[in-house]
Order: sequence, then structure tokens, then C-alpha cells
Amino acid sequence: MNENNITRDSTLSIYGNENNSDKTLDLSIVIPVYNEENNIAVLYSKLKEEAEKLNRSYEIVFVNDGSIDGTESELKKLKEKDPNIRCIFFRKNFQKAAAYSAGFRYSCGEIIITMDGDLQDDPAEMIKFIEKIEEGYDYVSGWKYQGKGNPYRAWPSKFFNYIVKRTNKLTLHDFNCPFKAFRRGVIDPSEVYGELYRFLPVLARNKGYRVGEVKVENLPRIHGKSKYGLERFLRGFFDLLTILFLTNYYKRPLHLFGTAGLVLLFFGCTSILILYAMKLLFGILISNTPFFFALSVLSIILGLQFFTIGLMSELMINLHRKQEDHYEIKDIL
Repeated sequence: MNENNITRDSTLSIYGNENNSDKTLDLSIVIPVYNEENNIAVLYSKLKEEAEKLNRSYEIVFVNDGSIDGTESELKKLKEKDPNIRCIFFRKNFQKAAAYSAGFRYSCGEIIITMDGDLQDDPAEMIKFIEKIEEGYDYVSGWKYQGKGNPYRAWPSKFFNYIVKRTNKLTLHDFNCPFKAFRRGVIDPSEVYGELYRFLPVLARNKGYRVGEVKVENLPRIHGKSKYGLERFLRGFFDLLTILFLTNYYKRPLHLFGTAGLVLLFFGCTSILILYAMKLLFGILISNTPFFFALSVLSIILGLQFFTIGLMSELMINLHRKQEDHYEIKDIL
């Protein structure tokens, strides 16, 4: 099936569409891959072995995120010999969030498990996530409490996790771990963009779902190299601000911008009154304090602008507009 541009259809479920079979499976394993030619066959072998042990119906959903090596041909070979494999091929590299979004939308499992394609996540640990969900949890995140990761990346990651925990009041240890599992419907595919895939447990918790975590190992990488650099932490910081806004002020932006505007207006108006009081009581001309006067006027102007932004934001989120997915699919097998 070829798709030039996949768009959301309000008449369809957020998971799956007319291109999926009506069959619902017990488990979907969604794996974004980018230039993992040497890892695909080994990963598939381990996944199949462990998935068969679970005694559940399953599918393995590989999302090829525009790989430029032989990853696509390797996936096509696997698809030819195993009907439990679903392959989604992007036209170019749209980044990991888009791969997750497509994988979630085109999966059929009641439980969705995600992991990376670099062999650093052990498929044998999938049972931990399933057992946790069967305890009553809706979303289960992995915690790489030990392993052979790069120590120079460990400290920035720990700092990032600490900030996310404190700002979102969610007691998870590891927001960067790609090994996760959740019930079908907990995550809307349209919510996964930018670097927001790291904050999926925050989104799940804020919807009222029960969120937990399990300990997993971080296996050493055998082939290839990490696709992530330090710039991802900068992107992660901006997306942290995004998630804070979406989870706290998305439906009431005037509360955020209005508060900032009120503070600025209060400061500006109070400053103006002080200047006039100084003129009346002490004879100090306003022209003698040009900086303070200019700062007061600027505060009033900015305060009014913040109020305007808040009102416009309230208007925009109440307007119905069609949303389009942020990726293009070349082929689905």
C-alpha cells in the first residue's frame, strides 16, 4: 500500500485505520529504526524467540525512519518470511517522534511495547512490562538502573530526569528510556511530535491513567553508533516547557499569559504612581528619572500585550481546525 500523505480522519479511531485489518492482537512491539542494518536480523531473532514464549498473539512493527543504509532491504526480507511483521517506511528521516506516532497509529495490539533497534534493550524483559500492566497499570516506563551506557551522557540524563520529576511531580527515575509499554488508547499518536516522546508518561498521568515503572538493563551497543548528541538535551529543555504548558495551561492559556500581564501591569502602574508622588511630595521631576519612567511605560505595554496574547490563544484553541500528521509514508508492508 502506498500513501503519499497520511492525514487524520475524525471518523476513524486514533489507532489504526481502513488500512489495518479488523483483527486485534494482544501485543504490538513498535521499534523505530534508523541505519540499523547490522542489528535488524539479530533483533528480530531475539524478539521472535521471546514473543513466542509469551503465548500471546503479537506483531512486530518496524518503522524505518528514512535509513540510508541497507535497513530497508533487511526489513523487506524479514517481512517476506514472517507475517507477524509490519513494516512502515518513511520517505526521509522524520525523527523518532514521528516514527512512534506512525507505529502507534498502525499497530493492532491491546498492549503496545516500544524499544530501540540498537540491541541495547533486552526483549527478554518484555514480560516485566506485561506483568506490571496486568497488575492494573496503564503505562509502564523502563528504568535503566544499571548497564554500560556512556558515562559522559549519564550525568546530563540524570539532571534531565531530575528536572522533569520536580517540574511534573511524577516519581519516575528514567524519562529517557525507550523501553516502555502502555494500554491501547492511552497515548494519542497525534500527541507524539518533536521530543515529546520522552514525556509520554507525563501525558498519561495527566489524563488520569496509572503510571508505573520497572527496572531494565542497558545492554552495550554492538553495531553502529548512537544517533543522539548533546543537542537533544537542548531540544528536550524546550519540549519540557512545551509539556508544562500543554499539561497546565493548554485549555486555559489566559491564566498563564494573563498572570504575567497582570504582574507587568501592576509593576508599571505602581511605578508611574510612585513617580508622580515623588514629583508632588519632593518636587523630583519625572524627566530626571527617564530610565525608570521608560521601564514603567514598557511594563504597561508588555502587560497589555500579554493579555492580548492570552485572549488570542483562547480564541485559537477554540477554533476547529484540521490537524495533519507530520510525516510522509512511502510504503507499508
